[in-house]
Amino acid sequence: MQIEEIKPRLSFWQIWNMSFGFLGIQFAFALQGGFMSRIFQTLGAEKDDIPILWLAAPLTGLIIQPIVGYLSDRTWHPILGRRRPFFFIGAVFSTIALFFAPYSSALWMAASSLWILDASINISMEPFRALVADKLPDSQRSYGFVVQTLIIGIGTWIASNLPWFMTKIGVPNTAAAGVVPDSVKFAFGIGAIVLFTSILYTILTTKEYPPDNLKKFEKEKAASKGFLKGIKEIFENILDMPKVMLKLGVVQFFSWFAFFTMWTYATPAITEHIFKATDTASLAYNNAADSVGNYLGTYGLISMFFALILAFVTSKVKINRKLVHMLSLISGGIGFISIFYITEPWMLHLCFALVGIAWASILSMPYAMLSSSVDPNKMGIYMGIFNMFIVIPQIIASVGGITTTYKFLFGDEVIYTMVLAGTSLILAGFANLLITDRNATHDG
Repeated sequence: MQIEEIKPRLSFWQIWNMSFGFLGIQFAFALQGGFMSRIFQTLGAEKDDIPILWLAAPLTGLIIQPIVGYLSDRTWHPILGRRRPFFFIGAVFSTIALFFAPYSSALWMAASSLWILDASINISMEPFRALVADKLPDSQRSYGFVVQTLIIGIGTWIASNLPWFMTKIGVPNTAAAGVVPDSVKFAFGIGAIVLFTSILYTILTTKEYPPDNLKKFEKEKAASKGFLKGIKEIFENILDMPKVMLKLGVVQFFSWFAFFTMWTYATPAITEHIFKATDTASLAYNNAADSVGNYLGTYGLISMFFALILAFVTSKVKINRKLVHMLSLISGGIGFISIFYITEPWMLHLCFALVGIAWASILSMPYAMLSSSVDPNKMGIYMGIFNMFIVIPQIIASVGGITTTYKFLFGDEVIYTMVLAGTSLILAGFANLLITDRNATHDG
């Protein structure tokens, strides 16, 4: 790894190229987040059974992310570098899973597709986070993660609107009972193509810095060979994680519990509460489900514009990352809660605009704070371990955390899941007050 002080500042387009693969990753995430619950319902799942069908995905991420981070820290290929081999492996399997997911004819097939898709995305995703920290000096970290978020926002907006757009150009959005409509199948197929080509673009346009001392690097890698040694090292790093990382973990827990709640319940909650449509084979339901994807696209669009603003600001001045993140998360929480109170469908755009502000911050500020607080030689493994604070809330949510909590706190109507998501996001906002390390909270 290059010494921090001698890393050159990169241009906007250099940062854009090395983050462009996230366009495809976000296509996959937006399609699975916006439409897998629709697929599950189409195949006969009850609303309260949907979270458990998502369980395998975060469980796999919990295992894969630290391992991939550990391995990528110890990888050096003379052509592909350190992180890019993992980009390619993840891209191949993600593309296959994304293409075939909407062709599932049974719930177990759809759940398996989601599991393979999420596991494959995880292989590519955190090395992308580590690459930003690898390539940029500390003074550009916020800027780098914000540019990455800009690309993610573009991907979220386009992918979330794909089934709606397919319907507008004449692709059928209804099918026989138990069959996923062609509009969704076409959208997932386009997403698979975008995923592979965008990651390939980053691989071909981005070079990585070699280790400062390649002989020493190879010697240390050889000394750490062996499965049990690797597992031991991972657990040692978990136990020795920096305090800043643990405090950020609290913020991440409530943030990702909120968004997992949205991904699993937004379609059933909004189609039922706002559009009064519950028959998954009906035209009314499928039109409403397309509209939900359109409204979800709003949070991607706004996250893109908010990221543009942050990119401009962070390229000119130093920011207080903690304050930006706290206010952004609280805004998103208000957006989620507002869904319960609105009276017209168009108002959902306003609600999800606030959610988009939170999403832009979630995808940039925590990683900027973390990358300034950990050993750069362990960037990959710490990024992987940090993912624990993303997948653990999803696991808890999947095994009944959402259903039990919203019914206990608010009531039996599924729309209360959005109130729960908002409450969780506001708690995440205030949890930022735990972070006091100036190296984390301010640009270098």
